[in-house]
Amino acid sequence: MERYGIIGKPLGHSFSRNYFTEFFQRTGRDAVYEPFVLDSIEEFPALIAAHPDFVGLNVTIPYKQAVKPYLDDIAPEAATIGAVNVIKIRHSGGKAVLTGYNTDVIGFTRSIRPLLKAHHTRALILGTGGASKAVEHGLHQLGVETTFVSRTRREGILSYDDLTPEVMTRHKVVVNATPLGTFPDEERCPDIPYPLLTASHLCYDLVYNPDKTLFLRKAEAQGATIKNGLEMLHIQADEAWKIWTEE
Repeated sequence: MERYGIIGKPLGHSFSRNYFTEFFQRTGRDAVYEPFVLDSIEEFPALIAAHPDFVGLNVTIPYKQAVKPYLDDIAPEAATIGAVNVIKIRHSGGKAVLTGYNTDVIGFTRSIRPLLKAHHTRALILGTGGASKAVEHGLHQLGVETTFVSRTRREGILSYDDLTPEVMTRHKVVVNATPLGTFPDEERCPDIPYPLLTASHLCYDLVYNPDKTLFLRKAEAQGATIKNGLEMLHIQADEAWKIWTEE
């Protein structure tokens, strides 16, 4: 039997287990997909050692960047992005050989591309974690300039207090790459000036549980186009499967 899984903390919001379990049942594959909550990334080597039947893992918040030092190799695009959300595990001479990939960028670009219009030339990316790095990379591939927004202002990064009417007018794409609003904390959202959003804005939330986060509800109330991260999840999962099963 092949063993797959996802590491992160928390994992109560994740749909990945159901997604892959249903896939295995539908295709008759002798495989299992399990969640592994790690209190610290330092627990990762012991997890790998305890499961010699591992074939592949997904990586989610907060370990997409922290897992990199534990890998034997990182695919070029994942290295450029600086974050890993897929690990392929091969076994050679009794040793697990781990290679990191990033399929978030494929999922995100394919998901958001149909919604982009000519005036969507600049984007605000809320958050600076591992997921935000894939968003930045994907938007640049699509010809969209990006600016990060965080709770703390620093060089090259705006704070939420910096989101003036001028900034919001210039940036017609807003992507939430933070976990704010994820089940069960559904009544939280990034602290942006929602009344400054318009029908010209596109607001995309990487969160997919719940289906419509408070961020998206507030954006929709201002007439903005909205989309959650569920399609991105499905696309990146399908791409992960291709990586895990290719020879």
